[in-house]
Amino acid sequence: MRLTLEEGRKAVKLARKAIEEYLANRKIIKERLEGVFSQKRGVFTTLIKHGELRGCIGFPYPIKRLDEAIIESAISAAVDDPRFEPVRLREMNEIIVEITILTEPEKINAKPQDLPKFVEIGKHGLLVKKGLFSGLLLPQVAVEFGFDSEEFLSQTCMKAGLPPDCWLTGAEVYRFEGQIFKEVEPGGDVIEVDIKSCV
Repeated sequence: MRLTLEEGRKAVKLARKAIEEYLANRKIIKERLEGVFSQKRGVFTTLIKHGELRGCIGFPYPIKRLDEAIIESAISAAVDDPRFEPVRLREMNEIIVEITILTEPEKINAKPQDLPKFVEIGKHGLLVKKGLFSGLLLPQVAVEFGFDSEEFLSQTCMKAGLPPDCWLTGAEVYRFEGQIFKEVEPGGDVIEVDIKSCV
């Protein structure tokens, strides 16, 4: 079930509030919302500073209530992404908060060489698993970087710490869809992003 724009606004505002409260007071807010927010959903929080990624962490699977998952992923994106220094509170005036609500990943059951046919750029995100390794790329990543289906598969393998051709050599490949809401400017109005129109 897709979120309305109003629900998307609430999601993004909850993420920003969670981050700012944690950075200011080291407290995890306990806010609980009704409706779709009481359902278990996968979600990622992405932080963007001056057009560059500043943090991105989330839950691929629906293992928590959406409001809890938003709060936890938002704080983790700000302070636990190993690729970046922790965000400082004063930076939040320069950071755009983006929330991606995920459908549950479904395994693509196809011959390895046929996998690209089942990946639609602008619609699907990817999750690759092999042994102890796993990696995920959100749907908007393929659009932002101009990947075709094969390159998207290879990049997801590399995100997992695996060789780029692992999708041809036995890795499990899952696809999912994402609904994206983001701030127009830091702390500003929230819009729903249609990445298909960018393909």
